[in-house]
Parts: sequence; structure tokens; C-alpha cells
Amino acid sequence: MGRRRSKRKPPAKAKTLGLESQFTCPFCNHERACEVKMDRQRNIGIITCRVCSEDFQTSINYLSESVDVYSDWIDACESANA
Repeated sequence: MGRRRSKRKPPAKAKTLGLESQFTCPFCNHERACEVKMDRQRNIGIITCRVCSEDFQTSINYLSESVDVYSDWIDACESANA
């Protein structure tokens, strides 16, 4: 007689969380109000706020993500205020 097979399932794979595409606006402080659009053909990243209509445009490369556009916007705001 053979042993019965175990009915154990393999452990569940961890879900990978993607990067965010909606951010907090530095001008009106609304959460998830800024949305990033990446125009890869023109190498331009555009971020706009739905509430206060502020926008920012920066150059991107093939490695850039939406978080990079947002951080460039924050850096530009800080350098303008300094």
C-alpha cells in the first residue's frame, strides 16, 4: 500500500504593487488630484492637477516613470521658492 498524496497547495505568490500614478498637489494639497501622462514618442512627461489646473512638463527618457515626473515637479517648486 502506498501513502496518500498530500493535498497541500503551494504558498500564494506575493502580489507586486505597482507605482502610483496619482499624487498630492503641492499647490492645493488635494490628495490624488494630480495625474501624470507620459508621451514617450516626444519624450515629455506632463502632470496636471484636476482641482487647481496647475500643470508641469518635463523631459523624460525610456527609463522614466510617473514618480520621476512628480519628483521633478516638486524639485522645481522648491527651487522656485528658494
